[in-house]
Amino acid sequence: MPVNKFMNPVFSNSIEEWYRLNGRDLPWRHTQDPYAVWVSEIILQQTRVAQGMDYFNRFLSRFPTVEELAAANEEEVLLMWQGLGYYSRARNLHKAAKQIVEMGGFPKTFEEVMKLSGVGEYTAAAICSICFGLPCAVLDGNVFRVLSRYFGIDTPIDTPLGKRTFRSMADEMLDTLQPALYNQAIMDFGAMVCTPKSPQCADCPLVETCVAFACGNVTLLPVKARKTKVRNRYLTYLLLTDAKDRIYLQRRGEGDIWQGLYEPFCHESDAPLTAAEATTLMPELQPVKNVCGLTHQLTHQLLHADAYLMRVGGSVSHLPGVWVERKRLQDYAMPRLVLLLIEKIMAL
Repeated sequence: MPVNKFMNPVFSNSIEEWYRLNGRDLPWRHTQDPYAVWVSEIILQQTRVAQGMDYFNRFLSRFPTVEELAAANEEEVLLMWQGLGYYSRARNLHKAAKQIVEMGGFPKTFEEVMKLSGVGEYTAAAICSICFGLPCAVLDGNVFRVLSRYFGIDTPIDTPLGKRTFRSMADEMLDTLQPALYNQAIMDFGAMVCTPKSPQCADCPLVETCVAFACGNVTLLPVKARKTKVRNRYLTYLLLTDAKDRIYLQRRGEGDIWQGLYEPFCHESDAPLTAAEATTLMPELQPVKNVCGLTHQLTHQLLHADAYLMRVGGSVSHLPGVWVERKRLQDYAMPRLVLLLIEKIMAL
């Protein structure tokens, strides 16, 4: 495939001019406070901007400084994160806040920012360029897509060669005099114009010099060598309630999805359980109703969940969790799938 020979002046200047006219007005773009920018970047790692703004505002309202975040307990941080998913981001954010306090303040070099828990090259480059004006080029999905299409690069982005190629290209394209402007411009450009599906080529200021557009293969780039394998998991929830109308919750342990979050009694199996099989999980109880069956898509997993509402008349002291009044459920951080199940219970 031919490679575009137009380099920094045409590419970078055009994107920056587009951004000046069309860039999104986002709350974290009104500050150079590294704490606020860092929080926004972590939220946006796996979250759409429209959803992320509300969470950003609530999170900063509850934890306005890194010191207050560091002093909070993990359950409180997870509760503020509830609904965003990918909860390891919240745990790493909390851990890194403690690191920053121990350092005596937010680090100001790329190498030091990279040492923070949960911070990779992209996040470090965004923080350092936006807050400290350092010439660090960001490279994320948006940037991969824009560069691969404009310069006609079909090297798979998920291979060592592809990562080196695009890293070199990203560094070469960076406007070192205005790194914050350029980085935010190319990220917005990828999110708003050079989109994964239905790119807005007719409105693109680079269309006349874009290799992919000239070759008619815009939607074929960027290339990935490997396809993501999705693992199916089957969960059976027993939603236990007692005479006081409380619901039983237990906290998930380490080493799996939703670490530290709460859920009802859960059993995982290699295949869906029948209603008869589900009753054998707690043979001393009888199910009142099969509440529902739901599926929930994670990045590499597809969760299939069935839930049974069960009334507890006697003692179930062998259970390690807690009994929670319905009005206090909002005080416990739970996965989105579990929240949906409990909402259905409330409607019974």
